[in-house]
Amino acid sequence: MSGTAAGTIVVHVTPEAAAGGPLAWAQSGDRIRLDVGAREIALLVSDDELKRRQKERPVIEPTAPRGYLKLFLETVTQADKGADFDFLRKV
Repeated sequence: MSGTAAGTIVVHVTPEAAAGGPLAWAQSGDRIRLDVGAREIALLVSDDELKRRQKERPVIEPTAPRGYLKLFLETVTQADKGADFDFLRKV
């Protein structure tokens, strides 16, 4: 994102959302707290509202028998770990 923004931004959080984390139910206008130091992203909606959204739109976790999608599903880390392939991390 170099050159397109000033300050901290979040570009991809699909692993967390696809796995049924709270961001799967984020909607336009929702407030989201980003704490870089704590490596946390939090959807700021009430528990009741989140339960209502979960009931209305259940998450079906994606699967793939092979190919890039299978590789992505099996190896891409969640947002707090960088949303990148796990085999690219330092050991």
